[in-house]
Amino acid sequence: MKSWKKLGQIFSVRPIDQYLQTHASNPMPVHIIDNIYRIFYSGRDVQNRSSIGWVDIDLKEKRVKDICKEAVFKFSSNKEDFYSHGVSIGNFYKLHQEILILFMGWQVREGSHWRGDIGELVLSSDLSSIDIKSFDPILVQDKEDTLSFSYPFVMFDQGLYKMWYGSTISWNSSNEEMIHVIKYAESLDSKIWNKKGVAIPWTLGIAQAFSRPTVLKDLEKYHMWFSYREGGGDKYKIGYAHSEDGRNWSNFLRQGLSTSNEGWDSEMVCYPFVFKHNDEIYMLYNGNDYGREGFGLAILELE
Repeated sequence: MKSWKKLGQIFSVRPIDQYLQTHASNPMPVHIIDNIYRIFYSGRDVQNRSSIGWVDIDLKEKRVKDICKEAVFKFSSNKEDFYSHGVSIGNFYKLHQEILILFMGWQVREGSHWRGDIGELVLSSDLSSIDIKSFDPILVQDKEDTLSFSYPFVMFDQGLYKMWYGSTISWNSSNEEMIHVIKYAESLDSKIWNKKGVAIPWTLGIAQAFSRPTVLKDLEKYHMWFSYREGGGDKYKIGYAHSEDGRNWSNFLRQGLSTSNEGWDSEMVCYPFVFKHNDEIYMLYNGNDYGREGFGLAILELE
């Protein structure tokens, strides 16, 4: 059986500009050359509004090679935009000649509960700049999704664009935790999405608040890792599920990643991103307080 071996914290947060003061949440690696990856992340300002920065890291040496001088994409200054209070990274994929980054846009409207929507960004080919692709979200509220969206993951597979995304069923429940589940949708062109409903099984008091799915496919199965909470005031853990078809999943929550006995990830582990490099499988992930101190690296190995 395979399990995750932690390789330690590989990036410690440092203030960069007024938009990137704390946190390095939702790390997303884009390969540059050899063992070097540009890892984009969501940092926060003093009002907890998130923008995007990056850091270049050598995976083999687990060492920072370079870091951005300022935020490369900021939350909107227009209070009516769907990302007026933050930008949280999902994943990226290629569409024709474009590199698209999917993100969760945060809104806080006076007198209303906060909510999220899913948007798209365009990453330049040299990985130096990011621009908004559309000022409209790519998924809309309807009978399937009535409240709020979160962190999407898209892959092109079997002639389809396949998306797993978060959707809020209820802001509260009997154990005072929201019910926020992972759903599935398909598209021929990545523009018009056919929603298929709940993908990952959820149970009140066991796993009911999910976020940030990350998916790998091999010859046998689809594999997914995600953050989840049980409810009743607990903190995020990282769970695992697998599927034969990408639509119907079985949970194996304890086969995810656990917290450490002490240190930066002793209270919480969350926001995984799993990827392959040189025939190895790695996970970037955040620790305590949703990544306030930075992010770490783990490798999947035989026990």
